[in-house]
Amino acid sequence: MVKDNDTVIREFNELVNMTAEELTEWLKGDASTSSGWTKDDGSGESVGHESGRKIVEILKKNPNKDPEKYDQDDIDHMRKVVAYNKRHLAQEETAKRNTESKSYKSLKNWGHDAQKP
Repeated sequence: MVKDNDTVIREFNELVNMTAEELTEWLKGDASTSSGWTKDDGSGESVGHESGRKIVEILKKNPNKDPEKYDQDDIDHMRKVVAYNKRHLAQEETAKRNTESKSYKSLKNWGHDAQKP
């Protein structure tokens, strides 16, 4: 069953616990660029890193998180972010304990810092 847009927006804003500034800074580092699956377009960028850039755009575009200000492209990406974060948080306890783990770094690329309360 596909989640309705309101649910996706709410869950995105709960799961993405990094600010646009925090995520931008994270994405500049080697830990970010070296974690995750590399896209198959020859760019060398990981799927998660690309997602992080899109998340930053969404956060900057709508800093007050007004549900009416998201367009369908935003919501489509938010849906991917929610699915990724929920799936990996359910599977990966390592991310909550080890900031050097692939899980922790990958989740941060998707906007979730597992070390934040």
